[in-house]
Amino acid sequence: MLEWLVALCIVILVVLIWPGSKSQADALLQGLGISQQATKDKTGRCVSDRGGSDGVQAACAGAGTGERARTVALICKPSALANYLLKHCRTFSNFSPCVGWTWRASGFLQSVYEACWPCDSPVQFVRDNLQLSDDGLVALDWAVPPYQKRRRTSSHSTSPVLLIIPNSFGKITRNVLKLCETALSHGYLPAVFNRRSHNGTPLTTLKLQQFGDPADLREAVRYIRYRQPAGRLFAVSESTGSGLLLSYLGECGSSSYVTAAVCLSPVFRCQSWFENGLSWPLQWAFVLYQKICLSRYKTVLGATIETDTVFSSCSLRGLEESLFCQTVGSAPAASTGPGSSSNAAGAWDAYWERNEPLRDVDEVAIPVLSVCAQDDPVRGDTQSTVPLELFETNPHFFLLLTDRGGHCGFSTRSEESAAGAFGAVSSVAAPNSGLESRGTNWSHKALLEFFRATTDFFAAEERAKQLAARRRGLGAGAGGRVFRHRSVSTCKRMPACSHNIHAIYNWQRSYTR
Repeated sequence: MLEWLVALCIVILVVLIWPGSKSQADALLQGLGISQQATKDKTGRCVSDRGGSDGVQAACAGAGTGERARTVALICKPSALANYLLKHCRTFSNFSPCVGWTWRASGFLQSVYEACWPCDSPVQFVRDNLQLSDDGLVALDWAVPPYQKRRRTSSHSTSPVLLIIPNSFGKITRNVLKLCETALSHGYLPAVFNRRSHNGTPLTTLKLQQFGDPADLREAVRYIRYRQPAGRLFAVSESTGSGLLLSYLGECGSSSYVTAAVCLSPVFRCQSWFENGLSWPLQWAFVLYQKICLSRYKTVLGATIETDTVFSSCSLRGLEESLFCQTVGSAPAASTGPGSSSNAAGAWDAYWERNEPLRDVDEVAIPVLSVCAQDDPVRGDTQSTVPLELFETNPHFFLLLTDRGGHCGFSTRSEESAAGAFGAVSSVAAPNSGLESRGTNWSHKALLEFFRATTDFFAAEERAKQLAARRRGLGAGAGGRVFRHRSVSTCKRMPACSHNIHAIYNWQRSYTR
Protein backbone atom coordinates (compact mmCIF):
# COMPACT_ATOMS: atom_id res chain seq x y z
CA MET A 1 0.00 0.00 0.00
CA LEU A 2 2.86 2.38 0.84
CA GLU A 3 4.46 1.80 -2.57
CA TRP A 4 1.22 2.77 -4.32
CA LEU A 5 0.98 5.98 -2.28
CA VAL A 6 4.54 6.92 -3.18
CA ALA A 7 3.87 6.22 -6.84
CA LEU A 8 0.70 8.34 -6.73
CA CYS A 9 2.63 11.26 -5.18
CA ILE A 10 5.27 11.00 -7.90
CA VAL A 11 2.66 11.06 -10.65
CA ILE A 12 0.99 14.14 -9.14
CA LEU A 13 4.33 15.94 -8.90
CA VAL A 14 5.19 15.10 -12.50
CA VAL A 15 1.89 16.54 -13.68
CA LEU A 16 2.55 19.73 -11.74
CA ILE A 17 6.21 20.12 -12.69
CA TRP A 18 6.25 19.02 -16.35
CA PRO A 19 4.25 21.89 -17.95
CA GLY A 20 6.52 24.56 -16.46
CA SER A 21 9.84 23.03 -17.48
CA LYS A 22 9.83 24.37 -21.04
CA SER A 23 8.80 27.90 -20.09
CA GLN A 24 11.45 28.07 -17.34
CA ALA A 25 14.17 26.97 -19.75
CA ASP A 26 13.13 29.54 -22.36
CA ALA A 27 13.07 32.31 -19.76
CA LEU A 28 16.54 31.43 -18.52
CA LEU A 29 18.04 31.35 -22.00
CA GLN A 30 16.54 34.76 -22.74
CA GLY A 31 17.94 36.07 -19.45
CA LEU A 32 21.42 34.83 -20.39
CA GLY A 33 21.12 36.37 -23.82
CA ILE A 34 21.65 33.07 -25.64
CA SER A 35 19.82 32.96 -28.93
CA GLN A 36 17.78 29.92 -29.78
CA GLN A 37 18.71 30.30 -33.44
CA ALA A 38 22.10 28.79 -34.10
CA THR A 39 24.20 28.43 -37.20
CA LYS A 40 25.65 25.09 -38.19
CA ASP A 41 29.30 24.58 -38.89
CA LYS A 42 30.87 22.12 -41.32
CA THR A 43 30.56 19.19 -38.92
CA GLY A 44 26.82 19.67 -38.57
CA ARG A 45 26.94 20.93 -34.99
CA CYS A 46 25.15 24.12 -34.04
CA VAL A 47 27.51 26.68 -32.56
CA SER A 48 26.69 30.17 -31.35
CA ASP A 49 29.05 32.55 -29.55
CA ARG A 50 28.18 35.43 -27.36
CA GLY A 51 31.02 37.84 -27.94
CA GLY A 52 32.20 40.73 -25.86
CA SER A 53 33.81 40.96 -22.48
CA ASP A 54 31.16 39.05 -20.56
CA GLY A 55 32.93 35.76 -21.21
CA VAL A 56 29.82 33.73 -22.04
CA GLN A 57 30.12 31.23 -24.84
CA ALA A 58 27.45 28.72 -25.83
CA ALA A 59 27.60 25.51 -27.82
CA CYS A 60 24.34 24.06 -29.10
CA ALA A 61 23.75 20.44 -29.99
CA GLY A 62 20.91 19.85 -32.42
CA ALA A 63 18.24 17.46 -31.21
CA GLY A 64 17.04 16.53 -34.65
CA THR A 65 15.35 17.93 -37.71
CA GLY A 66 12.37 20.14 -36.97
CA GLU A 67 13.07 20.29 -33.22
CA ARG A 68 14.28 23.18 -31.13
CA ALA A 69 18.05 23.13 -30.64
CA ARG A 70 18.97 21.77 -27.22
CA THR A 71 21.49 24.20 -25.76
CA VAL A 72 24.59 23.48 -23.71
CA ALA A 73 26.16 26.74 -22.54
CA LEU A 74 29.80 26.90 -21.48
CA ILE A 75 29.97 29.98 -19.26
CA CYS A 76 33.48 31.12 -18.37
CA LYS A 77 35.98 33.94 -18.56
CA PRO A 78 37.89 34.03 -21.87
CA SER A 79 41.32 32.44 -21.47
CA ALA A 80 43.75 30.14 -23.23
CA LEU A 81 42.41 27.17 -21.25
CA ALA A 82 38.82 28.04 -22.15
CA ASN A 83 39.69 28.11 -25.84
CA TYR A 84 41.50 24.80 -25.49
CA LEU A 85 38.48 23.21 -23.82
CA LEU A 86 36.12 24.47 -26.53
CA LYS A 87 38.40 22.97 -29.17
CA HIS A 88 39.18 19.59 -27.62
CA CYS A 89 36.14 18.73 -25.46
CA ARG A 90 33.63 17.58 -28.02
CA THR A 91 31.38 16.07 -25.36
CA PHE A 92 30.49 19.59 -24.22
CA SER A 93 28.44 20.11 -27.40
CA ASN A 94 27.24 16.52 -27.94
CA PHE A 95 24.35 16.52 -25.48
CA SER A 96 21.06 15.17 -26.82
CA PRO A 97 18.56 14.87 -23.94
CA CYS A 98 15.55 12.62 -24.09
CA VAL A 99 12.42 14.37 -25.32
CA GLY A 100 8.77 13.44 -25.64
CA TRP A 101 6.59 11.48 -23.27
CA THR A 102 9.27 9.43 -21.55
CA TRP A 103 10.26 9.46 -17.91
CA ARG A 104 13.85 10.32 -18.86
CA ALA A 105 12.64 13.69 -20.16
CA SER A 106 11.49 14.73 -16.67
CA GLY A 107 14.12 16.30 -14.46
CA PHE A 108 12.33 15.18 -11.31
CA LEU A 109 12.10 11.52 -12.36
CA GLN A 110 15.71 11.52 -13.53
CA SER A 111 16.78 12.79 -10.12
CA VAL A 112 14.73 10.20 -8.23
CA TYR A 113 16.05 7.43 -10.47
CA GLU A 114 19.73 8.35 -9.96
CA ALA A 115 19.30 8.80 -6.20
CA CYS A 116 17.08 5.86 -5.25
CA TRP A 117 17.09 3.19 -7.95
CA PRO A 118 19.50 0.31 -7.19
CA CYS A 119 22.44 -0.26 -9.50
CA ASP A 120 23.71 -3.74 -10.35
CA SER A 121 27.27 -2.51 -10.78
CA PRO A 122 30.01 -5.17 -10.90
CA VAL A 123 32.43 -2.83 -9.13
CA GLN A 124 33.72 -3.98 -5.74
CA PHE A 125 35.18 -1.83 -2.98
CA VAL A 126 38.12 -2.22 -0.61
CA ARG A 127 37.83 -0.01 2.48
CA ASP A 128 40.56 1.89 4.28
CA ASN A 129 39.57 3.25 7.69
CA LEU A 130 41.64 6.34 8.46
CA GLN A 131 42.17 7.41 12.07
CA LEU A 132 42.34 11.18 12.25
CA SER A 133 44.34 13.41 14.58
CA ASP A 134 41.39 13.68 17.02
CA ASP A 135 40.84 9.87 17.00
CA GLY A 136 37.89 10.17 14.64
CA LEU A 137 37.41 7.80 11.71
CA VAL A 138 36.71 8.43 8.04
CA ALA A 139 36.77 5.81 5.30
CA LEU A 140 38.09 5.58 1.75
CA ASP A 141 36.41 2.96 -0.43
CA TRP A 142 38.74 2.03 -3.29
CA ALA A 143 36.86 0.71 -6.31
CA VAL A 144 38.31 -2.38 -7.99
CA PRO A 145 36.97 -4.37 -10.97
CA PRO A 146 35.54 -7.82 -10.21
CA TYR A 147 38.19 -9.63 -12.28
CA GLN A 148 41.17 -8.08 -10.46
CA LYS A 149 43.02 -10.73 -8.51
CA ARG A 150 45.02 -8.40 -6.31
CA ARG A 151 42.86 -6.53 -3.87
CA ARG A 152 45.35 -3.68 -3.42
CA THR A 153 46.97 -1.37 -5.91
CA SER A 154 50.72 -0.94 -5.82
CA SER A 155 52.01 2.32 -4.40
CA HIS A 156 54.29 2.59 -7.47
CA SER A 157 51.31 2.80 -9.81
CA THR A 158 51.21 5.88 -12.02
CA SER A 159 47.47 5.64 -12.67
CA PRO A 160 45.57 8.82 -11.81
CA VAL A 161 43.45 8.77 -8.64
CA LEU A 162 39.84 9.97 -8.79
CA LEU A 163 38.61 11.13 -5.38
CA ILE A 164 34.79 11.02 -5.29
CA ILE A 165 32.90 13.01 -2.64
CA PRO A 166 29.24 11.91 -2.31
CA ASN A 167 26.41 14.13 -1.09
CA SER A 168 26.47 15.50 2.45
CA PHE A 169 23.82 12.99 3.59
CA GLY A 170 26.13 10.01 3.02
CA LYS A 171 23.93 8.31 0.44
CA ILE A 172 25.91 6.32 -2.15
CA THR A 173 23.77 6.88 -5.20
CA ARG A 174 23.54 5.15 -8.54
CA ASN A 175 25.41 8.09 -10.03
CA VAL A 176 28.43 7.46 -7.77
CA LEU A 177 28.53 3.76 -8.60
CA LYS A 178 28.30 4.42 -12.33
CA LEU A 179 31.06 7.01 -12.04
CA CYS A 180 33.33 4.47 -10.34
CA GLU A 181 32.56 1.99 -13.10
CA THR A 182 33.33 4.49 -15.86
CA ALA A 183 36.51 5.72 -14.16
CA LEU A 184 37.85 2.16 -13.84
CA SER A 185 37.27 1.52 -17.53
CA HIS A 186 39.33 4.65 -18.33
CA GLY A 187 42.32 3.73 -16.18
CA TYR A 188 41.56 5.74 -13.03
CA LEU A 189 41.76 4.55 -9.42
CA PRO A 190 38.43 5.71 -7.89
CA ALA A 191 38.24 6.31 -4.15
CA VAL A 192 34.97 7.28 -2.43
CA PHE A 193 35.36 9.53 0.63
CA ASN A 194 32.99 8.68 3.49
CA ARG A 195 32.55 11.17 6.33
CA ARG A 196 32.24 10.27 9.98
CA SER A 197 29.29 7.91 10.58
CA HIS A 198 28.46 7.81 6.83
CA ASN A 199 28.05 4.60 4.85
CA GLY A 200 28.88 2.29 7.73
CA THR A 201 31.87 4.28 9.01
CA PRO A 202 32.01 3.95 12.82
CA LEU A 203 31.53 7.09 14.88
CA THR A 204 34.36 7.03 17.42
CA THR A 205 34.10 10.63 18.65
CA LEU A 206 31.28 12.90 19.77
CA LYS A 207 31.95 15.10 16.77
CA LEU A 208 30.16 15.14 13.44
CA GLN A 209 31.66 16.78 10.38
CA GLN A 210 30.18 20.18 9.67
CA PHE A 211 28.87 20.97 6.21
CA GLY A 212 31.91 22.81 4.86
CA ASP A 213 34.69 21.80 7.27
CA PRO A 214 37.56 20.39 5.13
CA ALA A 215 39.81 19.25 8.00
CA ASP A 216 38.95 15.54 7.61
CA LEU A 217 39.20 15.70 3.82
CA ARG A 218 42.63 17.33 4.11
CA GLU A 219 43.96 14.36 6.10
CA ALA A 220 42.40 11.93 3.62
CA VAL A 221 44.15 13.68 0.73
CA ARG A 222 47.47 13.42 2.56
CA TYR A 223 46.93 9.68 2.94
CA ILE A 224 46.13 9.34 -0.77
CA ARG A 225 49.32 11.20 -1.66
CA TYR A 226 51.27 8.91 0.68
CA ARG A 227 49.74 5.78 -0.82
CA GLN A 228 49.85 6.85 -4.49
CA PRO A 229 52.71 9.37 -4.76
CA ALA A 230 53.28 8.85 -8.49
CA GLY A 231 49.71 9.38 -9.73
CA ARG A 232 47.86 12.61 -10.39
CA LEU A 233 44.90 13.39 -8.16
CA PHE A 234 41.53 14.51 -9.55
CA ALA A 235 38.37 15.20 -7.54
CA VAL A 236 34.64 14.88 -8.31
CA SER A 237 31.81 15.90 -5.99
CA GLU A 238 28.11 15.16 -6.21
CA SER A 239 25.22 17.40 -5.19
CA THR A 240 25.69 18.92 -1.70
CA GLY A 241 29.06 17.19 -1.43
CA SER A 242 30.37 19.99 -3.65
CA GLY A 243 30.27 22.26 -0.60
CA LEU A 244 33.02 20.21 1.02
CA LEU A 245 35.14 20.08 -2.14
CA LEU A 246 34.88 23.83 -2.80
CA SER A 247 35.70 24.57 0.84
CA TYR A 248 38.79 22.36 0.63
CA LEU A 249 40.01 23.93 -2.61
CA GLY A 250 39.47 27.43 -1.23
CA GLU A 251 41.25 26.84 2.07
CA CYS A 252 44.21 24.92 0.61
CA GLY A 253 44.68 27.03 -2.52
CA SER A 254 47.76 25.96 -4.47
CA SER A 255 48.57 23.28 -1.84
CA SER A 256 45.49 21.15 -2.54
CA TYR A 257 47.48 18.47 -4.48
CA VAL A 258 44.51 18.29 -6.90
CA THR A 259 45.12 18.74 -10.64
CA ALA A 260 41.49 19.52 -11.60
CA ALA A 261 38.03 19.13 -10.06
CA VAL A 262 34.42 18.72 -11.22
CA CYS A 263 31.18 19.44 -9.34
CA LEU A 264 28.12 17.52 -10.57
CA SER A 265 24.85 19.39 -9.89
CA PRO A 266 26.39 21.45 -7.06
CA VAL A 267 24.53 23.58 -4.54
CA PHE A 268 26.42 26.89 -4.39
CA ARG A 269 24.55 29.21 -2.01
CA CYS A 270 24.05 26.68 0.75
CA GLN A 271 22.76 28.93 3.53
CA SER A 272 19.88 30.20 1.42
CA TRP A 273 19.30 26.64 0.20
CA PHE A 274 18.83 25.43 3.77
CA GLU A 275 16.70 28.44 4.69
CA ASN A 276 14.38 28.49 1.68
CA GLY A 277 13.95 24.75 1.71
CA LEU A 278 12.77 22.36 -0.98
CA SER A 279 9.40 21.07 -2.02
CA TRP A 280 7.88 19.08 0.83
CA PRO A 281 8.37 15.56 -0.66
CA LEU A 282 12.12 16.10 -1.28
CA GLN A 283 12.70 17.82 2.05
CA TRP A 284 10.76 15.13 3.91
CA ALA A 285 12.85 12.41 2.20
CA PHE A 286 16.19 14.10 2.99
CA VAL A 287 15.29 14.75 6.62
CA LEU A 288 13.97 11.22 7.12
CA TYR A 289 17.10 9.63 5.63
CA GLN A 290 19.38 11.73 7.82
CA LYS A 291 17.37 10.87 10.95
CA ILE A 292 17.60 7.16 10.15
CA CYS A 293 21.38 7.42 9.85
CA LEU A 294 21.67 9.31 13.15
CA SER A 295 19.26 7.10 15.09
CA ARG A 296 21.92 4.48 15.90
CA TYR A 297 23.97 7.17 17.69
CA LYS A 298 21.08 8.82 19.51
CA THR A 299 22.21 7.79 22.98
CA VAL A 300 25.87 8.74 22.66
CA LEU A 301 25.16 12.03 20.88
CA GLY A 302 22.84 13.02 23.70
CA ALA A 303 25.90 14.07 25.71
CA THR A 304 26.64 17.01 23.39
CA ILE A 305 23.45 17.90 21.49
CA GLU A 306 19.72 18.03 22.13
CA THR A 307 18.69 14.78 20.46
CA ASP A 308 15.00 15.45 21.09
CA THR A 309 15.25 18.64 19.06
CA VAL A 310 17.17 16.84 16.34
CA PHE A 311 14.62 14.06 15.87
CA SER A 312 11.65 16.40 16.10
CA SER A 313 12.95 18.69 13.33
CA CYS A 314 10.86 18.76 10.18
CA SER A 315 13.13 20.84 7.92
CA LEU A 316 16.71 20.73 6.70
CA ARG A 317 17.51 23.99 8.46
CA GLY A 318 16.05 22.80 11.75
CA LEU A 319 18.04 19.57 11.57
CA GLU A 320 21.32 21.27 10.67
CA GLU A 321 20.81 23.97 13.27
CA SER A 322 20.03 21.51 16.05
CA LEU A 323 23.11 19.42 15.18
CA PHE A 324 25.73 22.17 15.03
CA CYS A 325 24.29 25.39 16.51
CA GLN A 326 22.84 24.09 19.78
CA THR A 327 24.40 22.30 22.73
CA VAL A 328 23.04 20.45 25.73
CA GLY A 329 21.35 22.85 28.12
CA SER A 330 20.39 25.45 25.53
CA ALA A 331 16.65 25.85 25.34
CA PRO A 332 14.81 26.20 22.03
CA ALA A 333 14.44 29.75 20.77
CA ALA A 334 10.68 29.61 20.63
CA SER A 335 10.35 28.99 24.38
CA THR A 336 12.81 31.57 25.71
CA GLY A 337 11.71 34.80 24.08
CA PRO A 338 12.97 37.12 21.38
CA GLY A 339 16.45 37.48 22.87
CA SER A 340 17.15 33.79 22.49
CA SER A 341 15.76 33.93 18.96
CA SER A 342 18.33 36.56 18.02
CA ASN A 343 21.08 34.48 19.62
CA ALA A 344 20.01 31.45 17.60
CA ALA A 345 20.01 33.53 14.42
CA GLY A 346 23.49 34.79 15.26
CA ALA A 347 24.75 31.26 15.83
CA TRP A 348 23.22 30.19 12.52
CA ASP A 349 24.90 33.03 10.62
CA ALA A 350 28.23 32.37 12.35
CA TYR A 351 27.96 28.70 11.38
CA TRP A 352 27.69 29.58 7.70
CA GLU A 353 30.51 32.09 7.91
CA ARG A 354 32.71 29.08 8.66
CA ASN A 355 31.03 26.63 6.28
CA GLU A 356 29.81 28.53 3.21
CA PRO A 357 31.52 26.80 0.25
CA LEU A 358 32.32 30.03 -1.61
CA ARG A 359 33.87 31.86 1.35
CA ASP A 360 37.44 31.44 0.00
CA VAL A 361 36.62 31.01 -3.65
CA ASP A 362 39.27 33.56 -4.72
CA GLU A 363 42.00 31.25 -3.37
CA VAL A 364 41.11 28.34 -5.69
CA ALA A 365 44.14 27.70 -7.91
CA ILE A 366 43.04 24.81 -10.16
CA PRO A 367 40.44 24.45 -12.94
CA VAL A 368 36.98 23.59 -11.58
CA LEU A 369 34.12 22.52 -13.86
CA SER A 370 30.51 22.66 -12.67
CA VAL A 371 27.86 20.69 -14.57
CA CYS A 372 24.33 21.97 -13.91
CA ALA A 373 20.87 21.59 -15.43
CA GLN A 374 18.22 24.28 -15.61
CA ASP A 375 15.47 21.88 -14.52
CA ASP A 376 17.30 20.75 -11.37
CA PRO A 377 14.51 20.20 -8.78
CA VAL A 378 16.94 20.02 -5.83
CA ARG A 379 19.03 23.14 -6.39
CA GLY A 380 16.09 25.33 -7.40
CA ASP A 381 15.80 28.28 -9.76
CA THR A 382 19.00 28.76 -11.76
CA GLN A 383 19.05 32.54 -11.87
CA SER A 384 18.97 32.85 -8.08
CA THR A 385 21.04 29.79 -7.09
CA VAL A 386 23.89 29.74 -9.63
CA PRO A 387 26.52 32.51 -9.23
CA LEU A 388 26.96 33.32 -12.90
CA GLU A 389 29.21 36.28 -12.04
CA LEU A 390 31.73 33.87 -10.52
CA PHE A 391 32.16 31.99 -13.79
CA GLU A 392 32.28 35.17 -15.85
CA THR A 393 35.07 36.77 -13.77
CA ASN A 394 37.15 33.92 -12.28
CA PRO A 395 39.40 32.15 -14.84
CA HIS A 396 39.53 28.95 -12.77
CA PHE A 397 35.78 28.24 -12.86
CA PHE A 398 33.82 26.82 -15.80
CA LEU A 399 30.08 26.15 -15.98
CA LEU A 400 28.36 23.67 -18.29
CA LEU A 401 24.69 24.63 -18.19
CA THR A 402 22.23 22.30 -19.91
CA ASP A 403 18.55 22.93 -20.46
CA ARG A 404 17.59 19.45 -19.18
CA GLY A 405 19.16 16.84 -16.97
CA GLY A 406 17.62 17.08 -13.50
CA HIS A 407 19.82 16.57 -10.46
CA CYS A 408 22.82 14.37 -11.36
CA GLY A 409 20.72 12.82 -14.14
CA PHE A 410 21.70 14.07 -17.63
CA SER A 411 20.06 11.16 -19.43
CA THR A 412 20.54 11.05 -23.20
CA ARG A 413 18.99 9.07 -26.00
CA SER A 414 22.23 7.20 -26.63
CA GLU A 415 22.39 6.19 -22.96
CA GLU A 416 18.81 4.92 -23.06
CA SER A 417 19.46 2.85 -26.19
CA ALA A 418 22.73 1.55 -24.75
CA ALA A 419 20.93 0.46 -21.58
CA GLY A 420 18.40 -1.46 -23.65
CA ALA A 421 21.08 -3.07 -25.74
CA PHE A 422 22.99 -4.10 -22.65
CA GLY A 423 19.90 -5.73 -21.22
CA ALA A 424 19.52 -7.78 -24.38
CA VAL A 425 23.12 -9.03 -24.53
CA SER A 426 23.98 -9.24 -20.81
CA SER A 427 23.42 -12.99 -20.79
CA VAL A 428 26.16 -13.62 -23.35
CA ALA A 429 28.64 -10.92 -22.33
CA ALA A 430 32.06 -11.94 -21.09
CA PRO A 431 32.65 -11.70 -17.34
CA ASN A 432 35.54 -9.24 -17.70
CA SER A 433 33.78 -6.96 -20.17
CA GLY A 434 31.10 -5.64 -17.83
CA LEU A 435 32.88 -2.33 -17.42
CA GLU A 436 33.02 -1.78 -21.19
CA SER A 437 29.56 -2.79 -22.38
CA ARG A 438 27.39 -0.40 -20.36
CA GLY A 439 26.21 3.01 -21.45
CA THR A 440 28.17 5.95 -20.03
CA ASN A 441 26.43 8.95 -18.53
CA TRP A 442 26.99 12.16 -20.50
CA SER A 443 28.20 14.10 -17.45
CA HIS A 444 30.77 11.37 -16.73
CA LYS A 445 32.06 11.60 -20.30
CA ALA A 446 32.28 15.37 -19.98
CA LEU A 447 34.25 15.31 -16.71
CA LEU A 448 36.72 12.69 -17.94
CA GLU A 449 37.26 14.68 -21.13
CA PHE A 450 37.74 17.81 -19.02
CA PHE A 451 40.42 16.05 -16.95
CA ARG A 452 42.22 14.85 -20.08
CA ALA A 453 42.08 18.27 -21.74
CA THR A 454 43.36 20.16 -18.68
CA THR A 455 46.20 17.66 -18.22
CA ASP A 456 47.23 17.99 -21.87
CA PHE A 457 46.98 21.79 -21.67
CA PHE A 458 49.23 22.02 -18.60
CA ALA A 459 51.70 19.56 -20.15
CA ALA A 460 51.88 21.67 -23.30
CA GLU A 461 52.37 24.82 -21.24
CA GLU A 462 55.19 23.18 -19.28
CA ARG A 463 56.91 22.03 -22.47
CA ALA A 464 56.63 25.55 -23.88
CA LYS A 465 58.21 27.02 -20.74
CA GLN A 466 61.08 24.53 -20.82
CA LEU A 467 61.69 25.22 -24.50
CA ALA A 468 61.71 28.97 -23.89
CA ALA A 469 64.14 28.51 -20.99
CA ARG A 470 66.48 26.45 -23.14
CA ARG A 471 66.41 29.07 -25.83
CA ARG A 472 67.43 31.70 -23.29
CA GLY A 473 70.25 29.45 -22.10
CA LEU A 474 68.71 28.78 -18.68
CA GLY A 475 67.80 25.12 -19.17
CA ALA A 476 69.74 22.17 -17.79
CA GLY A 477 70.70 21.05 -21.28
CA ALA A 478 71.59 24.46 -22.74
CA GLY A 479 74.98 23.26 -23.97
CA GLY A 480 77.18 24.32 -21.04
CA ARG A 481 79.21 21.93 -18.92
CA VAL A 482 77.65 20.90 -15.65
CA PHE A 483 79.75 20.97 -12.49
CA ARG A 484 79.62 17.62 -10.72
CA HIS A 485 78.94 17.74 -7.01
CA ARG A 486 81.73 16.61 -4.72
CA SER A 487 81.39 16.26 -0.98
CA VAL A 488 83.65 18.49 1.09
CA SER A 489 84.50 17.51 4.65
CA THR A 490 84.22 20.24 7.26
CA CYS A 491 86.03 20.70 10.54
CA LYS A 492 84.66 22.53 13.55
CA ARG A 493 88.16 23.77 14.47
CA MET A 494 88.56 25.63 11.18
CA PRO A 495 85.96 28.45 10.80
CA ALA A 496 87.26 29.20 7.34
CA CYS A 497 85.90 25.87 6.07
CA SER A 498 82.32 27.09 6.03
CA HIS A 499 83.42 30.18 4.10
CA ASN A 500 85.20 27.96 1.58
CA ILE A 501 82.13 25.78 1.14
CA HIS A 502 79.96 28.81 0.35
CA ALA A 503 82.60 30.03 -2.10
CA ILE A 504 82.66 26.65 -3.87
CA TYR A 505 78.81 26.61 -4.02
CA ASN A 506 78.68 30.12 -5.47
CA TRP A 507 81.40 29.25 -7.99
CA GLN A 508 79.45 26.13 -8.92
CA ARG A 509 76.31 28.17 -9.67
CA SER A 510 78.19 30.76 -11.75
CA TYR A 511 80.05 28.06 -13.64
CA THR A 512 76.83 26.24 -14.47
CA ARG A 513 75.33 29.42 -15.89
